[in-house]
Amino acid sequence: MAGTEPIDVVELGVGDAQAALVLSTEAGWNQNEADWRFFLAQGIVFGVRDGERLVATAALLPYSAGNAWISMVLVTADFRRRGIATTLVDTCLNLAKRRGLTSWLDATPAGATVYGPLGFMPTLQLRRLRLEKPQGTKATQQPSAGSPDALATRDSRAMGFDRSTLLSEFAARPGSRIVSGDRAMALVRDGRTARHIGPVLADRADQALKLVEAVVGSETAPWLIDAVFSQDEFLDGLVRAGWSIERPFQRMRFGPATASPAQLPFAVAGPEFG
Repeated sequence: MAGTEPIDVVELGVGDAQAALVLSTEAGWNQNEADWRFFLAQGIVFGVRDGERLVATAALLPYSAGNAWISMVLVTADFRRRGIATTLVDTCLNLAKRRGLTSWLDATPAGATVYGPLGFMPTLQLRRLRLEKPQGTKATQQPSAGSPDALATRDSRAMGFDRSTLLSEFAARPGSRIVSGDRAMALVRDGRTARHIGPVLADRADQALKLVEAVVGSETAPWLIDAVFSQDEFLDGLVRAGWSIERPFQRMRFGPATASPAQLPFAVAGPEFG
């Protein structure tokens, strides 16, 4: 596909999971093939091909109550700066408009400069943190197992809409677990390069921190967590515990507000999922 050719957008299927994984791996992202299969099965993923090669993607993941998440906006290195990403996001937005959906996304700083002029409004901020090696001794007690229904209920209050399909799929994966303790709950799952903790839901920061400490003390893998920036006591506690901030994300919304969260999470399910 030459730079002057029109951009031919196609809808992808589950059989494109491995090709899509090549793109997110090239970008250094943490998604694994199971993540891509969920997007392709439960969402609508658009792509651009150069012959047989998949060179770009963008996904629209519908949730409940008229909400949808736009993510996985990826363009391979030698096809950037051709307007492909903007075309794919516009395609997602047009579909969302036809379905009457309010669109959300979590943007990198560079992405926010692109999405703002398209009409996206900033909401909350996130910080991605990584922990390569937990400090101190291993946890003396494993965190308790949590209930999928209880997690979905608390998550719905934090988001303002239901995501039980997403959370149930996460929880059913090999290596995933729902953990709880002292009125805090979290979901732990595998990623391509690190284990991911999120969402993290609690009444107070100390409860959330205690649960995260128990989780990372019970395993040896590297960790990622996407903390809500305004939860400063939680964020500061993670940094003191040895987590390092990798990058910020800006949550943005296109369309009318449809939800009134009762209580913010301490960490989210991931910028690709909300």
